[in-house]
Order: sequence, then structure tokens, then C-alpha cells
Amino acid sequence: MQQEIIPAIGCTEPMAVSLCTAKATEVLGEQPDTITVSLSTNVLKNAMGVGIPGTGMIGLPIAIALGALVGKSDNGLEVLKGLTPADVEKGKQFIDEGRITIRHQKNAPDTLYIKVVCYTTCNRATTVIQGSHTSFSYIERNGTVLLEKKTESQAETDETVWLTFQKTYDYAILSPIEELAFILDAAKMNKKAVESSREGTFGHDVSKKIEGEKGRYLFGDNLHSQMLVATTGACDARMAGAMVPVMSNSGSGNQGIAATLPVLTYAENTGCTEEQLIRALVISNLSMIYIKQYIGRLSPLCGCVIASTGASCGITYLMGGTYEQVTYAAKNMVANITGMICDGAKPSCSLKIASGVSTATLSALMAIENTTVTNQEGIIDEDIDKTIMNLGLIGTKGMNETDQIVLEMLTNK
Repeated sequence: MQQEIIPAIGCTEPMAVSLCTAKATEVLGEQPDTITVSLSTNVLKNAMGVGIPGTGMIGLPIAIALGALVGKSDNGLEVLKGLTPADVEKGKQFIDEGRITIRHQKNAPDTLYIKVVCYTTCNRATTVIQGSHTSFSYIERNGTVLLEKKTESQAETDETVWLTFQKTYDYAILSPIEELAFILDAAKMNKKAVESSREGTFGHDVSKKIEGEKGRYLFGDNLHSQMLVATTGACDARMAGAMVPVMSNSGSGNQGIAATLPVLTYAENTGCTEEQLIRALVISNLSMIYIKQYIGRLSPLCGCVIASTGASCGITYLMGGTYEQVTYAAKNMVANITGMICDGAKPSCSLKIASGVSTATLSALMAIENTTVTNQEGIIDEDIDKTIMNLGLIGTKGMNETDQIVLEMLTNK
């Protein structure tokens, strides 16, 4: 969990590209004259339409330019921390001078693949991030290989100790509370992003629509709407490029937001103890990590499907649910919103998160009333782990062509 739940400023895909560029520049030892960036389908798709924090701009070119000019690789996914307006102007000039080339790396060796080559007249440096957003698999300068290692995803294929749904639940419920308390940091950081969303206009302002006069008339001013407002508010700010860190999960800030804020909001409004909140947050976040082992870090399936499934499990626990009822919640989620596509990171992700949170709430309500979709319906199996495996097959093999079609649509607009 501590490897997967880490802070990030801005959408993780363009920040990972910026991080890879910053590292290549550092290895080069001087400001590059030109930069060539090659990206896998999922990285390219997720980085095209999202705001870059502190710039007022969207997309990859500014993230790449600033990674080269001011990025610090030691900061990880907070690579552009401390950005100034003067830096942004230099970045715009770098772009205008035509120094950046971005390519689609077809048949990339991983769904998460970033290759950056920085050039000057006499020198060249190459860096590759592969498998996870901060995992460098290859570093080279002028033909001398400085790093070459097996990627995280390849290592997982070789020797992963697979989680099960029962293991995730038992760990959350039975572990000493002090071992789990770090998860509160994720909830607190993501709550600050909600507060930031109230200080300006961000994206489509979905949260403000829900809590506005017409929104209250349609949705009411109740716990459900408050859960929607909190979760979409943090997403609104993040996708629009607000300079605010969020705690990501499995390489995605939106997944971290959707796995924490519905659970936190429910707990704060129902008098739950801190221990109950901690254990519910662990159920939510670790269930999400468990599901991701079948789907991969990036996929054609929208991450909010997975994160809100975890949230539904956490909410069911806070309602007083048993292990069996928590499995009901997960099955209800898989039966409902499986198949929601990822068509890139962008402001309208908050709409999908709103759908995920609403479905999570309904699924938890059904579960606590001992109602679950049965194994005679659709892709649901009697066994919860087999149900999650079915979700994974839909999100990988079943939707492989979806990614290519979506990317073609995005690049041909």
C-alpha cells in the first residue's frame, strides 16, 4: 500500500513524462536542444487533454518543456513543484521553437511506456519509464548504459504473491491499527484538494453544479450529494491543473480521490470512530490495488470503476456490513458499471467519478440489505475472486481494441 499510495501534483501520466524528461536532462548534463518522446497508447491517451498544474495549459508539450527546463527528478511525480510564471514563459518559448517531437510507440512493451531522448549537438541521453509511473528501466548517455533492469510489471509476472479478496479484508480488519494509520494522510491530503476546488473555477465545476441551487433541488442536500460534491470537487481541481497535491493510488490521482473521499465523507457524517475510518479506508484502497492486479496500471477500463468499487466496500463496512456483505457490494458494482471506457484524462473525468460514487452508494445500500446480483446474471460468479477476474478480462482482453479506436478518435479531431 505504501508503494502504491503516493503524492502527485497533476495528472500522473503527463507528470511521469515530465519526470522522465527531467531525468534525461540531468543525465545529459545540460539543457537539451531537442527532445523526442515516444509513448504507449495509454500514456498518450491520458496525457493529451488534461491541465498541467501552474501553467494554465493542457497537454504534453508544456509538461515536457518544463521537465527539461526546471524539473527535478528527485521530486518524483511532484517533479514540477515550485514552478513560477517565468518558468512557464520559458516553456512556451521552448515549444514555439519546435524543439519537441512526440511519437506514438505502437506495440510498446508495456501499457505504461515512456521513452525520452534529449539531444545537444555533441551529446545524447535516453531514459525509459516502464511498468509504473516512477520506475526507470533504462538510462543511457552517449551509448554508455547507466541503468538497465527488469521492469516492475515483468517482475510481477514472475513472482507476484497474488492477493485475494479475503486477504485484503482480513488485513484491513485484523491488523494493528497503528500499522494502518498512515492511510489517514491520504484522506487528509485529498480533502485539501476539495477545499481548493472551492477557491476558483475548475473544469466543468461538477461539484458546484451539484451543490448549487438547482443541484440541491434535484439531488437534495444530503449525505449522498455531499459524497458527490467532495469527490467531484477534488477531481475538478486536479484535472483542470490546480497546483494542489493529491494522494494517488496505483498511479492515478483520480483513483486515490475516488477510493478515499466517499468513505471519508460518509464517516464524517455518521459519527464513525477514527479506527472505523482507518479500516474502511484500507478496505477501499487495498481492494482497489487487489483489483488492479488483474487489470494492470493502465487499461481501456475507466479507473473510477475500480476505485469506486473499493469505496463501495469501505462504505458497506462503515454501515456495519459483514465480510459477506462487503463481497455483495463488490459484485453489485461489477454488475453495474463494468465497461465504462477510459477516453483519456480530462476535466470530464469528474462526471465519471460522480457516476462511480453514486453507484458505489447504491451498491452498498443493496449489500447492507443483503441484496446482491447473483451468479446467474451476466459476468458475476458465486466466487468473488472469480468475479474480479472476469472484470479483469473485460478490462484487458475484452477492451483491447477500444484503446486503439479511442486514440484514433482523439488524434484525428
